[in-house]
Amino acid sequence: MIFALGVVALLTAAYFLPLGQWLTEFNHWVQNQGAWGAVWFGLIYVLCTVLFVPGSILTLGAGAIYGPVWGTIVISLASTTGAACAFLVGRYFARDQVQAWLQSKPRFAALDGAIARKGGWIVFLLRLSPVFPFNLLNYALGLTAVRFWSYLLASWVGMIPGTIAFVLVGYAGQQALAGEQKLWYWVVAAVATLIVTVFITRVATRAIREATESK
Repeated sequence: MIFALGVVALLTAAYFLPLGQWLTEFNHWVQNQGAWGAVWFGLIYVLCTVLFVPGSILTLGAGAIYGPVWGTIVISLASTTGAACAFLVGRYFARDQVQAWLQSKPRFAALDGAIARKGGWIVFLLRLSPVFPFNLLNYALGLTAVRFWSYLLASWVGMIPGTIAFVLVGYAGQQALAGEQKLWYWVVAAVATLIVTVFITRVATRAIREATESK
């Protein structure tokens, strides 16, 4: 639903706002910065992750600016770094605040037990399935017994399908604004990736439910 709303919002904004001009100007700025443009883009994404700012728009923008391959690489590195920073903050610096946030999340208690038994595997499934909001999950997992490096690897791999889907949609939107003739190819690729992502999400959600309900 979030993915679909993001696409609708992007199309609506493209109709009423000069997104083409803004995107072109931002694209030129990033290109003029060279490699530092990607670095700044990634740092902004990391900052947004730590500050609980949704990164979906940035992910779409990365696809539009850097294309499907480099956009995926930039967002994958940035989202994993942001998730790592939030995890460490939740574990070592803001533990009491995170615990207060989670008091109204009774499902987390069962999830914590499942992570204690299966560690990185549950983290991987959580990254495939939006059982918890991404930004909150980063902090919440810092309170569990999962090891940092297991968390980092599982998060990185588990976030790749969703990253690819959003980046492809962003790139397809850029192709539409540019009037490219091969737009249909990227639209089909984005839709196909979305379908696969939804299927993976359903499977992961079922696996998480079984893991948290088992003793």
